[in-house]
Amino acid sequence: MNDLPPAAGPIERGPLRPIELATGAVLGGVTVALVTIGSVIPFAAGLQLVAAVPLGLLAYRYRLRALLTATIAAALVTFVAAGIAPVIGLVSSATLAAIIGTVKRRGGGLVTVLGLAMLAGLGWAAFAVGNLLVFSRSRDLLFDSIRNLAHGFEDLTARQPQLKPLGRLAADLTDAVIASWWVWFAAAVTIGIVLSAVFSWFVLSSVLDRLADLPGRDRLDAPPDDRPIAPLPVTLRDVTFRYPEATVDALHGIDLTVAIDEFVAIVGHNGSGKSTLTRLLAGHPPTSGTVHRPGSAGLGHLGGTALVLQRPESQTLGVLVADDVVWGLSEELATAVDIDALLCEVGLDGMGDRETATLSGGQQQRLAVAAALARRPALLIADEATSMIDPDGRRDLVTLLAGLPKRHHMAVVLVTHHEADAAAADRVVHLSSGRTVEHLPAWPPPVHDARRRPMGEPVLELRDVRHTYNRGTPWETPALHSVDLSVRRGEALLIVGGNGSGKSTLAWIMAGLIEPSSGRCELAGKPIAKRIGRVALAFQHSRLQMQKQTVGAEIADWGGRATGSGAVGRALDAVGLDRRLAARSIEELSGGQAKRVVLAAIVASHPQVVVLDEPLAGLDPEGRADVVELLARLRDSGLTLIVISHDVDDLAGVCDRTVHLQSGRILGTAPVPDPAKVSDTPTQRLDPRAATAWRLEHGGR
Repeated sequence: MNDLPPAAGPIERGPLRPIELATGAVLGGVTVALVTIGSVIPFAAGLQLVAAVPLGLLAYRYRLRALLTATIAAALVTFVAAGIAPVIGLVSSATLAAIIGTVKRRGGGLVTVLGLAMLAGLGWAAFAVGNLLVFSRSRDLLFDSIRNLAHGFEDLTARQPQLKPLGRLAADLTDAVIASWWVWFAAAVTIGIVLSAVFSWFVLSSVLDRLADLPGRDRLDAPPDDRPIAPLPVTLRDVTFRYPEATVDALHGIDLTVAIDEFVAIVGHNGSGKSTLTRLLAGHPPTSGTVHRPGSAGLGHLGGTALVLQRPESQTLGVLVADDVVWGLSEELATAVDIDALLCEVGLDGMGDRETATLSGGQQQRLAVAAALARRPALLIADEATSMIDPDGRRDLVTLLAGLPKRHHMAVVLVTHHEADAAAADRVVHLSSGRTVEHLPAWPPPVHDARRRPMGEPVLELRDVRHTYNRGTPWETPALHSVDLSVRRGEALLIVGGNGSGKSTLAWIMAGLIEPSSGRCELAGKPIAKRIGRVALAFQHSRLQMQKQTVGAEIADWGGRATGSGAVGRALDAVGLDRRLAARSIEELSGGQAKRVVLAAIVASHPQVVVLDEPLAGLDPEGRADVVELLARLRDSGLTLIVISHDVDDLAGVCDRTVHLQSGRILGTAPVPDPAKVSDTPTQRLDPRAATAWRLEHGGR
């Protein structure tokens, strides 16, 4: 058996990597949209000037073959959508992108861009002149149109004696240009390419500087392994791994064996090295130590290693469920897959014709498992696959994963920070600070004794709110049905429900980001859609709503131009973060820190109401306890909080009232404490056990 070599640098040879294909598809699609809209809508022609930016990003981060592949695919789509002229514009944009991205990547400057743009301009000029020479009839038609336009202008100006010389001059210039048309056309095309390159250079440079801290390569990249695919059994001996430019090891001294027909759980808190360990199991070489397996890991290949990730929506590619199961397989392999049997096995029986967009989070994770099984993997790795779904869905998914080794000749590795998820495993590996340990530390729930401000009058009201996505089309999907809700000033309200219950739709409506199909949502008596920003929304995935490079810049941006360093520091104090974190890059934040930074930014923006969508999703016990304590502190300060979650037991002790949402309908509400009593006594909360009993009584999750 051969050992994998130590970690190598970025792969620069061989076929396109998955991250290159995925990034090329996204950026190519953006370019198609810019070019097509710019060519079809007259007033949007300026969009074609920035069409080089998306492809320039691709040329800057990856190989030129990735740019070439994306350009060919985008050109085919553009030709179908808008014809040949926009295709020529797209290819010229790709030329500029190749120049700017390559120069920027190699540290060049504007002078280099001008030189290369001049060469490219001469090439495009030769192409344009050559086409006019070959297609002489089209050229004559074009020139006749230009002459007729010039002579028409001359006839028009001849009616006014003072303008007659101007008309004659225009006609003479037109005749002179047409007489030596090839010189003028070549000059115009060359100058146009150079000017476009200069414009794109300045636009793209600012974008690339903004994205300088983003990782530029797939962290699952591994050196080529030409051995036959045989990932199991895999044995790690004294394995250590350290990321480039890191000062400490992510993993140290790991000994682990995974054999066929077993279900192994790897449990650890955020930052313990769990995901790094999955990368080594998936084929990435260690920094030191050895990884023994009979063949290659075969990540994504038939009979190799399959990976199911944390966010369900990021793994869904097909429009229909059945399409997604075989997405990426060759026609021959896809035909051999029994899609109905796989869907039945993962609990999606009869759902092959459903649209993937209509699935709940738990159903999307089951679909990801079905797609993995379609490749008949020997090793299936579920990396935090249970962290973004509700408790019922989590239990069902763990049961499904635990049964796979009993029905298939394979092994399953579940990575999680929920100790309860590991109960069904044949073996549990605990990770802490990159090392294996016997047990993980228990984090006690936060205790709050603060006295809080009294609740006031209703500030946010929803009356008969209904919402249907794609209303009036064959794809319409009802999300909310006749929701009535009133939130008091200073209240902390918990809205609970399973995946697909309509919680996130309700959050976006309360923030004013989407208007309900019917009914009204009002803040202090005025429609919330006309007061965007007065209700702040904290996304489930905090990183998605941070746009600046540093923590301080992010908080200042939310607070407005008047926000200085003092205000940023006070916002960090409010969420329990060290003020020195203001200089930290947002790319260096942990999941819990990212959630706190978003809340600090919200505090700086002084909203009337804060809506938090799944604030505990993806956090380990320590991170959950920290965020719960933070929410209690914000609530005690008098801020109105609406917490949307399926974590009843963790959050009921912080909130004054619990509302249960199921299938877009409010099923019931727990009693609201008397505002007068709240001002005279320590904070009143719903007892978690009582909340759980109420939840079960009303049929909730």
